[in-house]
Amino acid sequence: MTLNGFRYLLALDRERHFARAAQACGVSQPSLSAGLATLEQQLGRRLVARDRRFLGLTAEGRAVLPWARQVVAAMDGLMQAAETASGPLRGDLRLGVIPAAQPIIGAIAAELHQRHPEVRLACSSLTSREIGRGLEEYALDAGISYLEHEPLGDVISVPLYREGTMFVAAEPMVASFGKAATLDEALAVPLCLLHQGMQNRRILDANLAASGRSVRPAASADSYVALLAMVSTGTFATLMPDSYVPLLPSWARIIPLAEPLPESAVGLIVPERRQLSLLAATAISIAEHIHGQARD
Repeated sequence: MTLNGFRYLLALDRERHFARAAQACGVSQPSLSAGLATLEQQLGRRLVARDRRFLGLTAEGRAVLPWARQVVAAMDGLMQAAETASGPLRGDLRLGVIPAAQPIIGAIAAELHQRHPEVRLACSSLTSREIGRGLEEYALDAGISYLEHEPLGDVISVPLYREGTMFVAAEPMVASFGKAATLDEALAVPLCLLHQGMQNRRILDANLAASGRSVRPAASADSYVALLAMVSTGTFATLMPDSYVPLLPSWARIIPLAEPLPESAVGLIVPERRQLSLLAATAISIAEHIHGQARD
């Protein structure tokens, strides 16, 4: 039973298209189809529903997927361990990061490159739920997400920092506030916020509800770049993580909140498995180093 057959099946499930799956695997479409046919013959089951195009996986194909992911991940880990025993660590460290935590990527990338220059960091901006699914399906080596709100199960977590909330605006709105703004004053202006599918927004809503408040933003988005673009007009303000302070544009003004909102723990998570991959172990070590530096 060839490993390539499992790789082709996983790619086809991910891409939902024969040509794109073949391209993702670096093979021709006939080679991919032949590899899948061989896997089906070896298992004695039809795994792919096909006509002239991909129609989906059969019930047997869907049942095989979790095992295929484990087989491919185990073989990749085995090969990596053998290569690293007599040489440098190589490969792609696949990291899923929630938008709120993206400013920490710089420190992680720099530390990884210093320790293992032949390892490539492959970051994806994902929701916390997508990160959980990616870890479970062996599509990610590690993730960065919130640790206390909607915590994921069966993971090893390493705290990185505690996130606060800042109130950001631009002129002419800034002039309407004094040295600080109350929470009610901040909620009274036109706000642009992340949509409720994003965990940062759900945390904000929960913190406001705890004090008997709620918010109905004038606009919503799924990225802080989009929020800042709206704030730059002077029409909107936003509530966003204070981890973005070093990345704020020169026109942005932080208006202190007289009633700071509760902080949230942000950290690195990896799947809790009997045998951690070398890349997952490397991610843990780097997170522990960064957290230690933050405490010093």
